[in-house]
Amino acid sequence: MDSTEPPLQGVRVLDFSQFLAGPVAALRLADLGATVIKVERPQGGDIGRKLAFAGRFADGDTVSFHAMNRNKYGITADLKDPADLDRIRSLITTSDVIIQNFRPGVMERIGLDYPSVRALNPAIVYASASGYGDTGPWRDRPGQDLLAQSLAGLPWLSGSAEAGPVPIGLSIADHLTSCHLAQGVTALLVRRFRTGVGGLVETSLLEALLDLQFELLSTRLNDPTVAVRRGGRYAAHAFLPAPYGTYPTQDGHLALAMNPVPELGRLLDLEWLTTLTDETEWWDQQEAIEEALAARLRTETTDHWLKILDAADVWCAPVLTLEQLIDHPGFAAARMTQQVARDGLRLTTTRSPIRVDGEPLTSDRAAPRLGEHNDLIDEGRLG
Repeated sequence: MDSTEPPLQGVRVLDFSQFLAGPVAALRLADLGATVIKVERPQGGDIGRKLAFAGRFADGDTVSFHAMNRNKYGITADLKDPADLDRIRSLITTSDVIIQNFRPGVMERIGLDYPSVRALNPAIVYASASGYGDTGPWRDRPGQDLLAQSLAGLPWLSGSAEAGPVPIGLSIADHLTSCHLAQGVTALLVRRFRTGVGGLVETSLLEALLDLQFELLSTRLNDPTVAVRRGGRYAAHAFLPAPYGTYPTQDGHLALAMNPVPELGRLLDLEWLTTLTDETEWWDQQEAIEEALAARLRTETTDHWLKILDAADVWCAPVLTLEQLIDHPGFAAARMTQQVARDGLRLTTTRSPIRVDGEPLTSDRAAPRLGEHNDLIDEGRLG
């Protein structure tokens, strides 16, 4: 294969999933070069077309739908209609991957579960994402990010001891699940290219969030005395001592990671901190240390402290707002944006975070309109 071709060139993916983990897994494969065909119901399509992040729409679809379904082709099919189901079965015979994230039992009732699909195409790679797996007491609960975070205990890991549960303000369960699903698909594709054998890859929001907590769970499972004890108002981690946290400055906030407390005391002219050479004191007097740091840091600007701390190789960073991030040269240097086009619409979105052979993976193909490519694909003109 020409090394300039994307790695998954020639791989065809049928994406039956909708908002959010499944479509983003399919997007990751599309950005790696796969031809992804998004299959939607004729009436309304993917719920993500109307479920608007920040209430924002562009050309009739949500901006978030554009972001997670760009670089795909789109067809419609009523999977309860025998004629449409036959169309899909025909497509399955010429496809390499299926992605679905329906609740457990749905694909079985339709007749598109893995055993049924494997009978049509023994080499198929079948990827399934659910909320909480196919067994257990949570099997039929809605597979939604906040709910998964809550069941996995994540909201008790952020915030101070005085705060209530603090969920992560992004769809972290969905995004992590999409990464694991795409990784599983690519692994099974490698196996298939070696052996000719397809396979089934499964994961869930719950498993993704349990994996995220591998340090915490491994520690607790081997030591039952380990418990979540959140710190004071500046602490950023329930299992790390001072100075780990975020602190107010005169004009913003500064993050301090793992750093020797006496060294910070010397740099910030806080004599008491220079005496804390026993690291157990960084735990025992955590809140007092953090309060002393906060009182000192708020007397000057973030840039003032960065000049001092960066020169001493202290692990620190400014806590940027959304506006500051987008305006920062560091954001531009990452080259994480691209433009996609659909008719008269041009929309700026993010690209794949992967670079291959030194180059970022980009595409200007926008998300498809509902059923946009029905004729192209039904007539076999997609290639």
